[in-house]
Amino acid sequence: MRPYQSTRQWTHPEGYKYLAPWTNAVLLRFLIRKFTETLPRPEHRTKTQLDDAARSVVSNIEEGYKRPSTKEYLSFLGFSQGSLEEIKGLLKQVYQDRFLQSRPGSSLADLGIDLKEVKGLLKDSKGEIPLEVLYPPLASLNSPLASLKSPLASLKSPLTSSKSPLTSSNDFAVTLEMFMELVNKTDYLLRTLVKSLENKMAEEMPMSPREKWLKVQAIKRLEEDRKFDEELRKRAGLDEKLKKEFRGK
Repeated sequence: MRPYQSTRQWTHPEGYKYLAPWTNAVLLRFLIRKFTETLPRPEHRTKTQLDDAARSVVSNIEEGYKRPSTKEYLSFLGFSQGSLEEIKGLLKQVYQDRFLQSRPGSSLADLGIDLKEVKGLLKDSKGEIPLEVLYPPLASLNSPLASLKSPLASLKSPLTSSKSPLTSSNDFAVTLEMFMELVNKTDYLLRTLVKSLENKMAEEMPMSPREKWLKVQAIKRLEEDRKFDEELRKRAGLDEKLKKEFRGK
């Protein structure tokens, strides 16, 4: 297989900050970090796995963007997609272990989180301002400590009522459904970006002499077919004209 030789070019050294997959991934990492702060100490392995996977999604988008070839960029986006899938599985596990609550029908909008607004703010700030400072809805998220002795442990999420039992032992505001919404939207954006880059790479990939010959032959066949169809239309028109003249006589 021929090595890929083209070199990528970008107009901004941190252009990834203008990409929706990156801004979504930054928000996901922030929410994951807030959630893992609520996990009890025995769950330190789960906490580390979630934090590392969320960090990996962001970091691989950033590193891949600066790679010299589109092929390498695609590889790093693949790593991000893999980490995103890992997060999805881990979130389902912590839900099953009753550390994360579920509210069917809940969405990020219930917490006042608008992904387009987050993208615009991160783009303007270039990601240099902490999210909870940059975006007010995130500052109001409850992140209770795992210890029941903490006064924060009594705080309730806006989605929790005293009459409705929690699916989780924690009252963290972000639900399983909200996390999945963000994960799935980020996954879709990454798949769209990958598809676009694959098309671009296919256009840039140098062709072998045989591929060039096949391309020329295909163009010739298309031109021959076009001329043949045109000739048929002319003949059909001529035959119709002769028929009319014959009927007129």
